[in-house]
Amino acid sequence: MKKLNKDLELFIRYFTQYQNMLGLNGYRVYFKHEPIDGVFADITTTQSEMVATVRLNSNLQDVDKPFRNIKRSAKHEAIHLLVARLEDRARSRYVTSEDIYETVEELVRKIEQSIE
Repeated sequence: MKKLNKDLELFIRYFTQYQNMLGLNGYRVYFKHEPIDGVFADITTTQSEMVATVRLNSNLQDVDKPFRNIKRSAKHEAIHLLVARLEDRARSRYVTSEDIYETVEELVRKIEQSIE
């Protein structure tokens, strides 16, 4: 079994904490550590399959390295996962008012449960 990079291990730990905090446990999440142009991390989702792939940039430019914050990047991507369904519905060609209401209500309840 391949040993994970320390940055990736930390990123996964933080992301998973935020994922749990935000009640996003219905997703199957995969993590990758690979070069990404222009960002610290990113996420792609397939909403219909409830699958997300989260990537941590393994090749930051020297000018970006002083600004790297693994915890903040993990939180940022977890929040993207939180709004993934809303984004999916917003991009849908045949979205109804009920779809929007249901998706917004789901988001509000997740945020409500995560804030004390």
